[in-house]
Amino acid sequence: MPRVAGTLLLVEGRGIGSQSLQSALEKAGYHLKVAHTGKAALVWSEHHEPDLVIFDAASMRSSGARSCLRLRRALPETPIIHTRLMGEPEDHRAEADVYLEHPFTARKLLNRIRALLPADGYQDEVVRYGQLIVYVSKPSVEVAGRGEKRLTPKLMQLLQEFLRHPNETVTRRQLMQNVWKTDYVGDTRTLDVHIRWIRELIEANPASPQLLRTIRGQGYVLLVPTVEA
Repeated sequence: MPRVAGTLLLVEGRGIGSQSLQSALEKAGYHLKVAHTGKAALVWSEHHEPDLVIFDAASMRSSGARSCLRLRRALPETPIIHTRLMGEPEDHRAEADVYLEHPFTARKLLNRIRALLPADGYQDEVVRYGQLIVYVSKPSVEVAGRGEKRLTPKLMQLLQEFLRHPNETVTRRQLMQNVWKTDYVGDTRTLDVHIRWIRELIEANPASPQLLRTIRGQGYVLLVPTVEA
């Protein structure tokens, strides 16, 4: 009997037969809830919180970006995998953590899921940056003893990008290139939303940020106290 590793919400179209992802996920030991429309997934998520969402837009013959974005708003801390048809561009309006293009193997999908779910081990890598304590494997963050808060994979990537450059201005272009893997900066609403989420996690007053500051016309700077020798 495989170990139950978490609860997944699978959103996929009806009548896709052998193309369904359901069998592979159940064989891997995951507890699975299947919703056949974005609306049904939203209704279910009002009373449940899955460990991860797989939005199989390819099975719905549409980008599913709008429905996926609604799920992101309803489940802001839950990792989301968004799939698309072969040849379709990544639709970042969906605000997913991982984008996969069909066809892909069950192994590839399961590897992505394992990377997004919390680690099973008892030990965790703990890194301290001034007031910030980052638990890398979970992943989560704690600030000034105010309690540990979970990070989505994308929020962890964003925070780590700032922590690679403490007390330095990080440009919006740099963040889009290194976190979202795109040179397109014509629409950075996704970045704006994630910056707001980071501030809600690490700032005592997100409306008046003291740690993650905006440098007007340039980008952002994460203020981390330096350690004197």
